[in-house]
Amino acid sequence: MIQLTRLNRSSIVLNAIYIERIESTPDTLVTLTTGKKVHVLETIEEVTDKVTDYYRKLNILPRLHEPNLDE
Repeated sequence: MIQLTRLNRSSIVLNAIYIERIESTPDTLVTLTTGKKVHVLETIEEVTDKVTDYYRKLNILPRLHEPNLDE
């Protein structure tokens, strides 16, 4: 789950797995696989960073640029 901020400054927590796309319209628009759309204050880069961190936490994405301690 990632925490984002709606345009009215209220917090919302989304399951990042259900994010289908993120657009800048110029506000950031997050579209979920259900078709629901949420406008948020965070930039596209901030949202994608939060999604990436969430995926890494779940071990869905490999950790990049970390030293291999086995070498």
